Amino acid sequence: MSEVVHAPSQVRRARYAVAAVFTVHGAVTGSFATRVPWIQDHAGVSAGQLGFALAFTAFGASCSMPLAGRIAHSLGTRTALGLLISLWTLSLTLPSLAPNLATLCLAMFAYGATSGMADVVMNALGVEVERLLGKSIMSGLHGMWSAGALIGSAGGTLAAHLGADARVHHALAAAVLTALGLLACRWVPDLRPQDDEEPPPRFALPPRSALLIGAVGFCAVFAEGASLDWSAVYLRDQLETSAGLAAACTTGFMLTMAVARLVGDAAVNRFGAVRTVRAGGVLAALGGLLIVFAGHPAVAMAGFGLMGLGIAVVVPLCFAAAGHSGPNPSQAIAGVATITYTSGLIAPSLIGGVAQATSLVVSFGVVTLLACGLAVFAGVLRGGGRTGAKVSPRAAAVPDPRP
Repeated sequence: MSEVVHAPSQVRRARYAVAAVFTVHGAVTGSFATRVPWIQDHAGVSAGQLGFALAFTAFGASCSMPLAGRIAHSLGTRTALGLLISLWTLSLTLPSLAPNLATLCLAMFAYGATSGMADVVMNALGVEVERLLGKSIMSGLHGMWSAGALIGSAGGTLAAHLGADARVHHALAAAVLTALGLLACRWVPDLRPQDDEEPPPRFALPPRSALLIGAVGFCAVFAEGASLDWSAVYLRDQLETSAGLAAACTTGFMLTMAVARLVGDAAVNRFGAVRTVRAGGVLAALGGLLIVFAGHPAVAMAGFGLMGLGIAVVVPLCFAAAGHSGPNPSQAIAGVATITYTSGLIAPSLIGGVAQATSLVVSFGVVTLLACGLAVFAGVLRGGGRTGAKVSPRAAAVPDPRP
């Protein structure tokens, strides 16, 4: 990619633009997650069938994510991100339109495909802006994603409380988020390849040094994906709450995730990555126990809140640790990203499958065991995840969108 040095003000503008894109991406997820019970009822599917449909999200992402690098290489990162974030926001309308299992599977495939491609490009741009600034910002960017998810879930909670049709809710949300995403993309870095630069490979195996780091990220993102898509269903089906209160549980989970990520850099600077993740694993496991043994909605909601607090900073720290794990940081980070995001995409379907065979209580027992893995295996992050550490600046073309 071409490298051009720009003024600090332009770099700061690029940082805010990328953060805004993260926020928009998260808002789509939050808007979808709170209306999963409505979508399930509208499509007339069981918990197991819902899990099967959600598996197509992972399938779509797995098929599409290798294409994101090629698209960015061909179009430049600014145009590519504008295109992909728009496809992602517009895909929000598809699941609520599905009248049966077959169409819901197709909708979730498109939803996952657009999510995965946009996710790859925006995280790559986050890394580039981090290099320009010479300090870590990834935890904050992921915090903005959680803030966006919180905003989206708050809107979904209100819509569910009012009994609004999810098709109308998602159409309005998609229109607003598409406009905001395109506006933010005007200021993101526009990286373009050199004339003799080869397109990126379609697939590269992660180095072995990244596999254990990816396993830690897998545990955290599995818990996140399960909680996002199944917390509302858990409260409605297991504890017989109203749709509004069930959606509020998802909002509470996202709130703790957002707060923890936004302050995550300060915690890591004080206590270190390993101790922070270990403490988070303990909190997440405690939250899982509260969920499994909850006899009252308030207890389960507290459990989901602790779960979000405990897992919040793990993924940004896994990316940072991967960058220090071997001679090829970009390949290691890509490998960890593949493992962690695949975990988040397959978690909802696996939770549904276990719930169909046993119950949702058993499903979240599995999530609790994985949360324990964070405390046990946090040591693999030693030497990585150093927020505030200086990295070699790499400049990128930051466009001025003014005519």
